[in-house]
Amino acid sequence: MRCTVGSPQYLRVLERRSSHDDLIDHLVRSTALPRGEAARVVLDVLAYFDETTEEFVRRRHRELQSGGAVNSEIFERIAAELPHRAVAPPELSLRQLRRIVYG
Repeated sequence: MRCTVGSPQYLRVLERRSSHDDLIDHLVRSTALPRGEAARVVLDVLAYFDETTEEFVRRRHRELQSGGAVNSEIFERIAAELPHRAVAPPELSLRQLRRIVYG
């Protein structure tokens, strides 16, 4: 997932202002990433894991739809992906997933 600094995910992460210097230092030591790139990677990962269930469902729906999948496939796939998130939400029915996307 690529986020821009102005995206809601980044804004939530940046609002916390918690320091992750130790993680950034580790990435600089263990990879060829310069410090600025390592900091961006940390922000990307934090923003990814900060995504709400609703944001995830809407994003995945857009991604799969733009790839040519139809809704019946899309919602089945999203339902299968949700339990594998870092913090899995409660199981949602296909109807609940549709309501997240379409209201």
